[in-house]
Amino acid sequence: MKLRVTRQQLAQFNPDYFSVTFGAGGSTQDGTLKTVLEIMQEGFLTAPHLSCIGSSRENIRAIADSYKLNGIRQIVALRGDIPSGVGDLGEFRYASDLVRFLRDEYGDWFHIKVGAHPEIHPQAPSAHIDICNFVSKVKAGADAAITQYFFNADAYFRFLDDVTTRGATIPIFPGIMPIENFNQLARFSDMCGADIPRWLRLRLQSYGDDMASIKSFGLDVITDLSDRLLAGGAPGLHFYTLNSAGAISTICQRLGY
Repeated sequence: MKLRVTRQQLAQFNPDYFSVTFGAGGSTQDGTLKTVLEIMQEGFLTAPHLSCIGSSRENIRAIADSYKLNGIRQIVALRGDIPSGVGDLGEFRYASDLVRFLRDEYGDWFHIKVGAHPEIHPQAPSAHIDICNFVSKVKAGADAAITQYFFNADAYFRFLDDVTTRGATIPIFPGIMPIENFNQLARFSDMCGADIPRWLRLRLQSYGDDMASIKSFGLDVITDLSDRLLAGGAPGLHFYTLNSAGAISTICQRLGY
């Protein structure tokens, strides 16, 4: 199983936890718990994602109860994407509703992480509203945040300044996406609203189908970005692995992990 092999390769860097994604509407929810329990049996901490859009309080309570019953202490609380063709958005419209529910129901049992968007959520009406939405999640009881990936360190530091002045002082871990396939990266970025700076996009495009050059250049770019973020005070890094350890292993080695 590729996921298991990838996990074993990344374990050498002693990560604080492995996060596990979650399928809205029941598509992979059972798989999330199964994977989390397997990781725990290997001796590692986990943080399963929990998306609330389209769900009822009863459904979310059942999932959270199963996590607590199995000794899971961390959750990444997300609104999630609206499932195609679903008109009923459920009892949770925003991630802040989910965070508040988890706090009210389970007290301090769960360490709750939430999402953050240094370059503004693609569905946010404005930057100001997006900042306010993040602050709402913090006030609802979030313990930490993980950002969408980005390639502009200044966007992250500006986001920190904006939310800190509004009283949101939780640790915010920058999300890091390795660059190994430009077409895939461009597709992901278009979907999630992550900006690929013009200089970076043009440089990657110039390599055409030369995957070796793309990977080599990508390693340099992401290592430099990671190094700048850590030097600027980021509390750590959250790598989006895409179930592959190669590039991330190299970056961690370059950073001295």
